[in-house]
Amino acid sequence: MNDWLSTPAGAYLREWESRQFDKVIADIFGYHALQLGLSTLPALQSSRILHCWVSENQSTAGPLPGLLAEDVALPFPDQSLDLVVMPHTLELSRDPHSCLREVDRVLVPDGRVVISGFNPLSLWGMRQQRAGLYARLGWQDDFLPPQLECLAYWRLRDWLRLLSFDIEQGCFGAYRPSVQSDKWLQRFAWMDKAGDRWWPIFGSVYFLVAIKRVRGMHLINAKWKKVSRKRAVSAVPTVNTRHHQP
Repeated sequence: MNDWLSTPAGAYLREWESRQFDKVIADIFGYHALQLGLSTLPALQSSRILHCWVSENQSTAGPLPGLLAEDVALPFPDQSLDLVVMPHTLELSRDPHSCLREVDRVLVPDGRVVISGFNPLSLWGMRQQRAGLYARLGWQDDFLPPQLECLAYWRLRDWLRLLSFDIEQGCFGAYRPSVQSDKWLQRFAWMDKAGDRWWPIFGSVYFLVAIKRVRGMHLINAKWKKVSRKRAVSAVPTVNTRHHQP
């Protein structure tokens, strides 16, 4: 993936994603932030958080990792990070669901996770699926890195909701076709504006921000009905003054 980002299509993707990360992350505050994977795409460069780390595993580490760690076993205590950024991390993970659970563990309540990924319902995603079919037949038609496992946007939203995350925002981008020539990418530049307007959910890449929610227990005092007790009228003894004749 790090090598693919140096291609013309990779540079086009990196430019779009960098704009999205810079716009969102500049307004997130806290004490500790982590970029999980893809160190060649500096997603935290606009962050105002003081302590920022970049973590990758040994098999996908680029030239700028600050920490080598597995994405399913992060070396951070529970509820210790305010922000986790995941640029295409789930697609390269050996267990994306366990990776999300680990991110949920290390995030503080109301902490944010920012995720980007390839959309399988796009021109790039469909070519990746076709390349997988051709690979089984012995043909090669790779455009994206072959080790990628595209995760659908709506499936990811369901996973996050199961982990008690609230989706804050989401968008799609990169509508140009799957070509590796810079000349042809520039010729199809008009598709970005048209895609945002006419077919937004078919962008090649999605971008998502979610907030971790912790449902706490609140004690509610019972409001008992006040039963008004009427004071009983005490019986007053009376003397019968009538005389009965036998």
